[in-house]
Amino acid sequence: MSELKSVSDLAVSGVQQLVPYTPGKPIEELERELGLTEIVKLASNENPLGTNPQVIDAIQTVLPELTRYPDGNGFRLKAALAEKHAVSPEQITLGNGSNDVLEILARTFLSSEKEAVFSQHAFAVYPIVTQAVGAKAVIIPALDYGHDLAAMSTGISPRTGMVFIANPNNPTGTLLSAEAVENFIKQLPATVICVLDEAYYEYIDPQLSGNSVDWLAKYPNLVITRTFSKAYGLAGLRVGYSLSSPEIADLLNRVRQPFNNNMVALAAAEAALADEQYLSKTVAANRSGMRQLTDGFQRLGLQWIPSAGNFVSVHLAQPAMPVYDALLRKGVIVRPIANYEMPEHLRISIGLEQENDKLLQALAEIL
Repeated sequence: MSELKSVSDLAVSGVQQLVPYTPGKPIEELERELGLTEIVKLASNENPLGTNPQVIDAIQTVLPELTRYPDGNGFRLKAALAEKHAVSPEQITLGNGSNDVLEILARTFLSSEKEAVFSQHAFAVYPIVTQAVGAKAVIIPALDYGHDLAAMSTGISPRTGMVFIANPNNPTGTLLSAEAVENFIKQLPATVICVLDEAYYEYIDPQLSGNSVDWLAKYPNLVITRTFSKAYGLAGLRVGYSLSSPEIADLLNRVRQPFNNNMVALAAAEAALADEQYLSKTVAANRSGMRQLTDGFQRLGLQWIPSAGNFVSVHLAQPAMPVYDALLRKGVIVRPIANYEMPEHLRISIGLEQENDKLLQALAEIL
């Protein structure tokens, strides 16, 4: 009987080698570390407008029922999503954030015999869920910090089980045209599941966004993932979902954990979906804040990657970590993205006007 050197040796090989996802630094952590009280967090692509009052009302309504389990099928939220997107409820899978749906997809369609194709500089969860199930990651070099769809097509092999496309992409904010994305999906083998991650869809200029939901009727291997964490302002409650064929949704719902959305989250998401005014304010504030930041970068002589999301990655032309650390000491939290092979960039979320001002003033002092 061989001697066990470490309990970690008992884990499956993919998990042993995983590098955990690193979230943005919490405000409370910086308060503890540096004793600061006036802190601006522009690190996690959160909605800066604060919680929607209609969401608060919906949460208060369900609080007396917290001794009960939530609706494990999310009937009301699925019905609202189905009406909004003109699909059937049977095409919807709910997740504890869209990250949860990405993991469910990997557990359903990937294995040690399969490969997953995605782009360099794409969302960090793709390699995590791929490696966790023992599949092989095929990472295609980026084109101008975005997806090179032509090169990704050449990465498809008989072993490919899934391809991930983030549009807009995180952390670079790059946007593919609807025509380019559909042409890519059109030429995929029917045996390859295409995951179109649209976490930032609501921020796209309507003239550029297209309607990917219409493609579901034509491409049964397509899965669209979206979230309530960004434009709808529910990052703290973790609600995401996917739209797909009923057949794929049926498979995903077999793997999905029961009650993966709690009662408060379900009620909040339903209320958020119904409030178009809050969404419009969010998009308008984001558009204004994006101009404010990019105008500021221009004054500072900095380059940035044009972004279709609620964040922008700025190039410092020097290692970013010292600037990141200096910003922390000034009470500004942003996101270094060296783990995305972008060691000279900082990803900065769009905040309120005064928050953006504080970031730009701090950058000017540091640089």
